[in-house]
Amino acid sequence: MELYIIRHTPVNLEKGICYGQSDVGLNKADLEKYLSIYKEELAVDFDAIISSPLKRCTQLAEVLGFDDYQMDHRLMEMNFGDWELKKWNEIPLEESENWMNNFDSVSTPNGESMLQLFNRVNSFYQELKQYNHQKVLIVAHAGVIRCFWKIILEISLKNTMKIPVDYGEIFIIDSTFDMIKRKK
Repeated sequence: MELYIIRHTPVNLEKGICYGQSDVGLNKADLEKYLSIYKEELAVDFDAIISSPLKRCTQLAEVLGFDDYQMDHRLMEMNFGDWELKKWNEIPLEESENWMNNFDSVSTPNGESMLQLFNRVNSFYQELKQYNHQKVLIVAHAGVIRCFWKIILEISLKNTMKIPVDYGEIFIIDSTFDMIKRKK
């Protein structure tokens, strides 16, 4: 199975806001910058197109002309709980420092840890492998993509943060996981 995983483009929020599972839309002006790249790179006959149900991902799938996509809640971004829609610099330092040092195992207040997110994504991936798909497009979030890196590269959750995941970036992973292409 060949996986095409795309991170949504920038959202319609000011920079520095924690928005995890908050249902925010895309910034239309930024989206326009990516469309020509997407039309070329995603001119593929996909067996399945699966999106996070959050608006920023479903909007992208629809703008790209994929009307027949499925949604899966396991592809939602990490739930940041009490931090949702707060400015990162307004989150109490003792809370944010503890989480940043231990994000793989420590949950945000009333939210999730990276391990909980990984368990959701891994459940999705294990189920996806049961189908006989040749090419699958996944429209998701940076946290979800990092969970795929853990699976594919067999690295720790902490090390997934060392791999940048840019807005709008497309990752193409071949069936043997030998070839990973990044398209910006």
